[in-house]
Amino acid sequence: MSLPAAGSQAVRWTLRSFGSVVIRPAPRGRHVLRPLQPVPRRFLCSPSVLGSKPPQRSHDNPQAELSLRSLLDMGFTETQAEQVYDAVSKKRGKSGAEPALSALKSLFLLGLNPSTALKALEKCPDLYHVDESQFNQRLANLRKLGFVEGGLQRVVSFYPQILTIPVKRTKRAVMFLRGKCQFTVQQVTDILRESPAVVQDDLGQLEYKFQYVYFRMGLKQSEMVKAKLFRFSLDEVRCRHCFLERRGLYETPDKKGQTLIQNPKLSHILHLDQDTYLTNVAKATVEEYVTFQKMMAREWREEELERDMESVSDDEDEEDDYEDEEKGFESRYTRTRKK
Repeated sequence: MSLPAAGSQAVRWTLRSFGSVVIRPAPRGRHVLRPLQPVPRRFLCSPSVLGSKPPQRSHDNPQAELSLRSLLDMGFTETQAEQVYDAVSKKRGKSGAEPALSALKSLFLLGLNPSTALKALEKCPDLYHVDESQFNQRLANLRKLGFVEGGLQRVVSFYPQILTIPVKRTKRAVMFLRGKCQFTVQQVTDILRESPAVVQDDLGQLEYKFQYVYFRMGLKQSEMVKAKLFRFSLDEVRCRHCFLERRGLYETPDKKGQTLIQNPKLSHILHLDQDTYLTNVAKATVEEYVTFQKMMAREWREEELERDMESVSDDEDEEDDYEDEEKGFESRYTRTRKK
C-alpha cells in the first residue's frame, strides 16, 4: 500500500472513531470541530482500559450534607450557621442532618428568610425533627382553616410550635371552638391567628374559661375574640375580674345585657400591665391587689378540694351500687341453684 493510500485509510479510521463531525466557522475566522453525536468508542487512555476505577463521589447527594459551608450557601451568616450546626449536632449528631435540612427547606419554601427561620428554630427546636410530609400536611390544614399568605408566615414566626402539632389535634380544637363555644368560622381563624397555642390547651379548661367569661362576665364571642381572650389563663381572667367585681366596678349584665354601671372592656381588664390596670381600672394599690390574689388562691384551693371530695364520694356511691347489684345477682343465682 502506498503512503498516500495508508494516510487516507488512517484518516477514515479516525473519523469513524470520533463519529461524524462538521466544520462550522468560528467567530474569528477559525474552524472548530464539533461532534454531532457522542463518541461511541473508548480510547486507550480510558480508565476502564487501563484497569483503574473512575473517581466516585463521597456522597450520592451532596445536598444532604449539613455543614457550615452548606448553611452559608443557604444565606445564613457565619454566626447563624454555627448556631444551626451546633444545635443539630448536639441534638442528633449526624443522624439529625437530613431532617434538619428538610425542616430548613420547608421553612424557606414557606417564605421565611434565614433570620426568621433561625428565630423559629430557636423558639421550637422540635422543628428540626419534623419531616417534609408532616410540614406539608400541617400547612395545608392551616390554609383550609382560612390562613392566607402573609398571615400564615406570621403565625409560624410567632408560634412555630403550630407545625409540630398533629393535624388531628388542631382539628379537635377547631371543632370544640365551633361546636361547644359557637364561634363562627372567621372567629375561629382569628383565634388561631392571635392565640395559636389554644390548640394545645386542655379542652376542659378551655370550656371552663369560655363559660366563665360568657356567663359570669356576660360577654359575647365577638368581645372575646377582639380581646384575644385565649392568650390568658383562667386564673388571670378570674383574678382581675373578681377584684373589680368585689370593688363594685364590674357587674354581670342581666338577661337583656343591661347593667347599672359601665363595665370596663375586657381588653382593658386583660391587656394592661398591672400598674396601669390598678391605677386606671381597679383604682387600687398594689398591696390591696397582692392581698386579694392570696385570698383568691386560698379560695380556689378550697374549691378544688371540695370538687375532689365530691368526685371521690360519687365514685364510692358508684362502687356501693355496684356491690349491691352483685349481691342481688348472687342471691338470685343461689335461689336458682336451690330450685
